[in-house]
Amino acid sequence: MTYELRNLPFSAKVLFSSYLIIIAIGYFVAMLQILFTHGLADGKFGLSIEDIVYSYYGNRSGSKLEIMLNGPMKPYAPPQERFQLIQWARDGAPKNVYEKIIKPIVEKRCVMCHNANSSLPDFHRYEELKAQAETDTGATIQSLVRVSHIHLFGISFIFMFVGIIFCFASGVPEYLKAIAVAMPFIFQMTDIASWWLTKLSPHFAWLVVAGGAGMAMSFVFMWIVSMYEMWIVPLRDRSGTIRTESYSRYLRPRH
Repeated sequence: MTYELRNLPFSAKVLFSSYLIIIAIGYFVAMLQILFTHGLADGKFGLSIEDIVYSYYGNRSGSKLEIMLNGPMKPYAPPQERFQLIQWARDGAPKNVYEKIIKPIVEKRCVMCHNANSSLPDFHRYEELKAQAETDTGATIQSLVRVSHIHLFGISFIFMFVGIIFCFASGVPEYLKAIAVAMPFIFQMTDIASWWLTKLSPHFAWLVVAGGAGMAMSFVFMWIVSMYEMWIVPLRDRSGTIRTESYSRYLRPRH
């Protein structure tokens, strides 16, 4: 017996559809998370090639503190105080200047958000502020290893289950299904490899975009085809005859 998405039991369709809907919402939230993290790397809202370069290669002409003070944090301090903070960072963040000049500015302008009770760096501590004042070399090797292994395991499971559901589609040629289920894994490896390559050279930033876009397109293609065949394509019996029965029969109480 050949199993097809359109001929699966009603309960199986509900299960598969529920999974696909939750994963689609999760994918959308992940895109928002990228927009609000990497998308602010250059100090401007919106994801760009510069954001990717700054996230992985870094902005080696200045510090993270300077980038933020000239970007989204610019309205929170007057020009004179911003100049003092930036100059302090460029001078190597000396502690004696911090105690005399920088600490009062930080306590007045920054610590209401940058404190131990938030997810932001705690600027009550000199060490954390100094870390932000160092030259930005992008993602660390440790963070790349951590994020790479999480993505290799987690995203692989997501695409495996989406691919299993898609394999039951009957309206797609078998060779095309084989290509479609393999593409997310190829683009996933491309995406992760591009992080490491961009860490070495900013010229590989475009590869990050290509890998992420490829995964997204593969996901959307399999998602639409699977949902379409489960709920829109007519049901057929074993002889190939279209069945006109309604799913409402599953919802009627049995006596």
